[in-house]
Amino acid sequence: QVQLVESGGGLVQSGGSLRLSCAASGKNFDIFTMKWFRQAPGKEQEMVASITPDGRTNYDDSVKGRFTISRDNAKLAVYLQMNSLKPEDTAVYTCNAAFHDHRIGDYTYWGQGTQVTVST
Repeated sequence: QVQLVESGGGLVQSGGSLRLSCAASGKNFDIFTMKWFRQAPGKEQEMVASITPDGRTNYDDSVKGRFTISRDNAKLAVYLQMNSLKPEDTAVYTCNAAFHDHRIGDYTYWGQGTQVTVST
């Protein structure tokens, strides 16, 4: 139904920046809450940022002030601008789309992930 494809990952030095993109296909993109998750080796997956259909954002404390999530509903895309990167930001970053309604049901879609590596 909905496919998500991430891009923009790579290797950067500490203090550098990267911009991740998530391109979506399908319908009703504008009703989904979009999120970026990340998972480092040996660690649990964590949500780093989210944005609602009306543009409200939420960030994990570890990235607050450094990362910015945004969306372009016309382009069916969500972005994660990452500044002042730290080695502890190294992880696989995955795009997520979700719609939850107590009557309609729950719908969740995941991208394949993109690797971000920050050198010391």
